[in-house]
Amino acid sequence: MKKQLLIVLLAVSLSSYSRAQQSQTQKCLSEHGYWTVESNVKTPKTSIIYFYNNDNVMVYKEKVDGFRLKINKTKTRMRLKGILEQSVTAWEQKHIFSENNLLVATALKNK
Repeated sequence: MKKQLLIVLLAVSLSSYSRAQQSQTQKCLSEHGYWTVESNVKTPKTSIIYFYNNDNVMVYKEKVDGFRLKINKTKTRMRLKGILEQSVTAWEQKHIFSENNLLVATALKNK
C-alpha cells in the first residue's frame, strides 16, 4: 500500500514538474522565428549565434567572444528571444541582413 502511494505521489510530482518546465519553454519561444548557437568545446568562450525568421531566412548573425553563453538559463533565452524579435522586425522593414551589431554581447554582459 505504501509503495503504491509513493508511486502515485511520484507520478503527480513529475507531471506537475513537466508542466512547469513546458510553460517556461513556451515563454522563451518566439512566434517570429528561431535562433541557433554554434560553439566549440575547445573554445567555449566563443560562440556564433544565428537568428532566422519563420521562412528560414537568416536575418542576423553575431560572433560573441570573451564569455560562455549559458543557454540553459531562462534569462539568457528570454534575452535572445528579444534580440530575435528586434532583428526580424528590422529585417522586415529593410530586407537587409545585418551582422555583428553587438546586440547579443551588450544584452548578455549587462546582467
